[in-house]
Amino acid sequence: MEKFDGATLLGLVAAVLTTSSFVPQLVRTWRLRETKDISLWMFLLIGAGIFLWMVYGFLIRDLPVIAANMVSFVLVSLILYLKIKYR
Repeated sequence: MEKFDGATLLGLVAAVLTTSSFVPQLVRTWRLRETKDISLWMFLLIGAGIFLWMVYGFLIRDLPVIAANMVSFVLVSLILYLKIKYR
């Protein structure tokens, strides 16, 4: 694993910001049980991309890339699950 330096800290902060962007959509979907305004194809594509970024992070052993994409993948998967459930 890499050493913890300024670049790693910057990456972790960026990871928290971008990953947390999915939380408001998940909370709104959960509360309203409404998904008509959510694009299934967009979330399928972003989910596939996030999964590939996560694999890439493991291959290069980059903690910010791994952590951000693992959490993002879970959040996007939950949104996709709710999209299908509340169709």
